[in-house]
Parts: sequence; structure tokens; C-alpha cells
Amino acid sequence: MALDFSGENLRGRNFKGRQDLAGANFSYADIRGANFTVANLKDANFSHAKAGLQWRWAIFLVLVSWFLSGLSEFLWFTYGSLTIWPMFETSSLQIASWTALIILVAFFFVTIRQGVGAFVIIATIAGVLAAAFAIAGVLAAAFAIPEFLVVAFFALAISLIGAAALVVSAATIGAIATAYAVAAAGVLAAVVFPVPTGVLAVVFFVATGVSPTSFAGATKVTAIAIIVLTGALLNFYIGWQAVKGDEQYSFIRNLAVTFAATGGTSFRGADLTNADFTQATLKSTDFRNTILICSRWHQAKMLDRVRPGSTYLQNSQVRQLLVTGQGQDNNFDRQNLRGINLKEAKLADASFIGADLSEVNLQDADLSRAKLKQTQLDDTDLTGATLTGAYIEDWGITNTTKLHGVTCEYVFMRLPTKEDPDPLRKPDNKQEVFADGDFADFIKPIFDTLDLYHNQGVDPRAVAIAFKNLAENHPEAELEIVAMEKRGDDKILLRAKTAVGSDKSQLSAEYFDDYNQLKALSQSQQLLLVEKDKRIISLENMVDTALKQPKFYTQGDTNMSDISGINIQDSSNVSGIAGNNSIANLGTISGNVSIALNQLPDATDAEKPGIKELLSQLQDAIVQSTYLSEEDKTEALEQVKALAEAGKSPQESTKQKMAKTAITMLKGIFTGLPAVASLVEAGNKLLPAISKLFGLG
Repeated sequence: MALDFSGENLRGRNFKGRQDLAGANFSYADIRGANFTVANLKDANFSHAKAGLQWRWAIFLVLVSWFLSGLSEFLWFTYGSLTIWPMFETSSLQIASWTALIILVAFFFVTIRQGVGAFVIIATIAGVLAAAFAIAGVLAAAFAIPEFLVVAFFALAISLIGAAALVVSAATIGAIATAYAVAAAGVLAAVVFPVPTGVLAVVFFVATGVSPTSFAGATKVTAIAIIVLTGALLNFYIGWQAVKGDEQYSFIRNLAVTFAATGGTSFRGADLTNADFTQATLKSTDFRNTILICSRWHQAKMLDRVRPGSTYLQNSQVRQLLVTGQGQDNNFDRQNLRGINLKEAKLADASFIGADLSEVNLQDADLSRAKLKQTQLDDTDLTGATLTGAYIEDWGITNTTKLHGVTCEYVFMRLPTKEDPDPLRKPDNKQEVFADGDFADFIKPIFDTLDLYHNQGVDPRAVAIAFKNLAENHPEAELEIVAMEKRGDDKILLRAKTAVGSDKSQLSAEYFDDYNQLKALSQSQQLLLVEKDKRIISLENMVDTALKQPKFYTQGDTNMSDISGINIQDSSNVSGIAGNNSIANLGTISGNVSIALNQLPDATDAEKPGIKELLSQLQDAIVQSTYLSEEDKTEALEQVKALAEAGKSPQESTKQKMAKTAITMLKGIFTGLPAVASLVEAGNKLLPAISKLFGLG
């Protein structure tokens, strides 16, 4: 039974290394200063718990911050004194004084606009100039240059390096002190300065015999007080911006958070998988090296004040999303979001292009119109999520992705571009939507497939032969082509469904070994392997056609048939490899062929018979044949139609390629018919003539 610590005072308790805390209830408990290092806290409930520093640690850290603040004010006081005092002395000292004052003004402006880091660069330049002036002073003294110039050079050198060092030191120490105080105990602790600058001013001038009541003394005191007060305000500004998360002062913030987490609640190295921190207060908490898979952070307080280490809590945008659950229209492209909990999050119109959402809890999340192109979703829980209008081009779902109860009326298979604005909506009919549960059935066949990616000079015939050989050599794998997709100009991805437990690595290696050997053969050698196998010819034609069109091809008895609107060519003849698909009505196909033929120009008397006339004769011979099955007639007519489409192509190379494929298909269909069949006679007569007209010899 899980332990129950709800509502208890657990301040300073030591739970280090305990393995019996899985599922424990710490809701509403006071866990300030508690040590949970390397404990097993899977499924633990920390909702409304209060983590952070115990009072004695908070007071100690505030005192340290006050000490640093006082040190900073002393440095500002010293800088002011060394800057203002020489203004009333000799001309050479006045040069140093004005130089220091200019550096101070420059520091204020540069730091506020660009951050302390930018001024460090200026300070470095000041150091170089200081060295140059020092060298100039030495040379001036060596060559008997007037004394006031020698003094001036040395004064500039000392003022440059001294002023830069003092200003950077004072501001940095003061900003860190402010950030420490705010992180440990809040804003009030940061605005209380332990060293009254007025008292310092009076003590300093009394000690040096200068009366603050005289005009010169009052002027000096006032000027120094202004510098000290301005420095104090700058300290507070930098420290406050650092705590708020301004990236210009990130190093100060990191120091403050590290400092404030000392003595606070520690989860370092603990396993917090599925732990719930809903509305918990987490200031000054250590999460370094912690396992935070699917931990719940909804409305958690002060999550920006924790010590995150290398966990996803170091990302401010992710922290905001986890706390609020509001990510509409946000950009998370290419971010590593693995293992976060986005249950019921509002993510409509958000972009996750190339992001890693593996192991993420997206139960009941709203991902309407979200861009999920190339998003990794391995072991992601999308149960009950809304995906209507999402763009899922090349998304990385796997057989461990949970899609139960997904609400989705339609999706887009690609992200539109200016060059190709068609997003490929599914279902294709814009008046149709997926019924409940249909989306999971639609997308599921893509999960567990053997993906054969061909990326160099695809040889369709070698693909067809190699796949046939693989299917015959491994009948236990139950290979079934489910998709072909063109990638780029000459690359193709062939996907095949496999039986559960099939070794895809071995199948892929064997296929490509065979394919590469076949590809090296000449066409005549390949044809000897093809012989009269219509299955190879059909698959070869499909691959060849897929290479010409950047579309998806699907096969088999899945529910994804024809998902891109392209008809499957000769799927019935790839039995044993690709399964069966419905055959279009023969009369409809013949009518479509006639329409395509009528779009061809009539041949002149000198040209007769032309392509149009020869194809019309071939169409009639196919329809009237008594030896062809209805499936073969349908396929043959499809090839006649393909020849008609080739005849309309303006590019000679494309025309010849399309014609060659169609004629090869027709020869394969006619092979094996009785010699007395009229179609054989017509084919022997018409096909050579058609080949000649297409320039195929």
C-alpha cells in the first residue's frame, strides 16, 4: 500500500535513497529542506506541496546577499570618491577623473541595453588602451617630453583600467546580491541595503579633513552620493532582470538559483516518472539528474526558480507550457520535448516540425491544425487527442504510438508550399470526414512496415525481381506491399507490411544484396529472369509509374487503398505479393480509353494508320477477345489508355518512356494466350507498328 504523508510537516526530513515511496501521497505537505536524493518517487503525488528553503537557511542566504550588497555599495562609494575628488585638483588628475566618469556613463547605457557581457568587451578594450597609454608615458619620460604629458598618459592608463575594473566588480557583485536575495526571500530582502551610503560619505570626508558643510565638500558628497545611489539602482535592475529570466543576464540568474537552492528541497537523481506537482510551490528545489518522464506541472508555482540541471525544465518556453498548458500558435520546431506531460494541453495551430515528442503524454490534448511534419512520436500517448486539420507529413508514429479514441475529421498528408500548395487532404472528398475510430484504422497500416528506400538510380525491373525473390524466399514474412512513394527526382520508398516478429533488418539486407546484383545485370540478362512472370512485369510497371509521379501507391487488403487518388495498376496480378483490389468496371475503362483516343489528332492520308487508328484497333481486339479474363482486359485497356496519354506528351523522352512501359505490359498480358487467338495476331501486327510510331524501333 502506498505511503500517505498528505498535509504533514516534513521540513528537513531525510528520504534519501528510499525505494518504498512509489505512489506515495505528499499532497499539501510541507517538504521544505527535505532530501529525496535518488529516491524512487514514481507516480508520487506532490500536488499543493510546499518545497524550498527552511527559514534558517533563507535567513542565512539573505544575510550573505546583504553582505555582498554592502560590498558592492562600498565599491561604488570608492569609485565615486576616486572619480569626484580629483576634479578639484590638478589638471592631470582631472583628466583621469573625467575619463573614469565617461566610463561610468558608458557602462550604465551599455549594460542596460546590451547586458554586462557587452561591457566586459568594452572593459577589455579599456585595458588595451590603458596599456597603450602606459607605454606612451614611458616613452614620453625617456625622450624628455614635458612632465604634464607624461603624467597625463599615466593618469589615462590608470583611470581606464581602474575605472573599468571597479565598475564591473561593483555592478556584478551588487546584481548577484540582489538576485540572491530575491531568489531566497523575495523582493523586500533585496531592497534593504545594510550599508547606509550617507554615513560612509560623512565618515570618509571627516577622516580626510573635508567638511561636508563647505561648498566644495557638499558638492563632492552630493556627487558621490549620486554615483552610489545610481549604482545601487543599477544593481537592483540587473538582479531583477536576471531573476525574471532576461537572457542578457543569464549567468547572474544561474548563480542566484544555484545559491538559493543550497539547503532547499532536493530531488537530485530521483525517479519522478508520472509524479504530480500540480499547484506545488517549488522555489529553491534541486532537480539535477532527475528522471521527469511525464511528470505533471500544471499550475506549479515558481518553477522558474528551481535548479533544473540538464532536464527539460531548463527551457523557459517548455516550463511555461507545462505550467499553463497553453501552447496555441507557438513554435516548438526541432525542440527536444521527449517525456513531457501535455495532458489536456491547448496546442491548436502549434508547430512541432522536426520536434521529438516521443514518450509524451498528449491525452485529450487539442492538436487541431498542428504542424507535425517529421515529428517523432515513438511511444507517445495520443489517447483522446484532437488531430482535426493536423499536417502529418512524414511524422514518426510507431507501433507503440497510442491512437485510441483520437478525434479527427480530416488530416493533411503534407505541408503546403508556394511551389505545391496542395496539402493532400484525407479523406479526398472535402465533403467527407472520418467517422469515429476511422482515423486510427486509416493510419495504422503504416506502423509496422519493411521500408525499402532506394536513393540512387532506381531500376524498376530489379526492384520487381528482388521483391518477388524476397517474398518467395520468406513466405513466413507474409510480405505485402502497402505503399510506394517518390522521394526527390529519382528516389523511391517501397513499404511492405510484414508478419509480426519478422526480422526487418535481415529482410532489408537480403533484399538490397539481391537488388544490387540484379541492377548490375544487363537488360537482356534481367529479361531471362523475368520470362513470363506477369507478377514481375506488373510490379515493374508500378515502380516505373511511381517514379514519374510524386504520389503514394498503396496495395493489399488494407483500408488505405488509393489514398492519393492514383489507381493501382494490375494489383490483381501481383497475387502472393500485393493482394487483391477491386477492379473497375470494364465498360467504364473502355469508355475512358475512347475519350483519351478522341483527344489524339487524326492521321493524315500520308501517315495512316497513325497512333490513334492503331490504338483504336487494339482496343477493339482486346474488348472482343474471348481468351482474356475481365481482369486482364481491364489491365490491357489501361495500358492502351496509357499509350494514348503518351501520345499527347510534348516531351519525346517522357513519351517514349511511357510508351515502352505500356507496350511491355501489353506483351506480358498477351504472353501465354493460344496462338490461334485473334488478339495474339492483332498484337503481333499492331504492337511493332505502335512501337515504331513512338520511335522505339
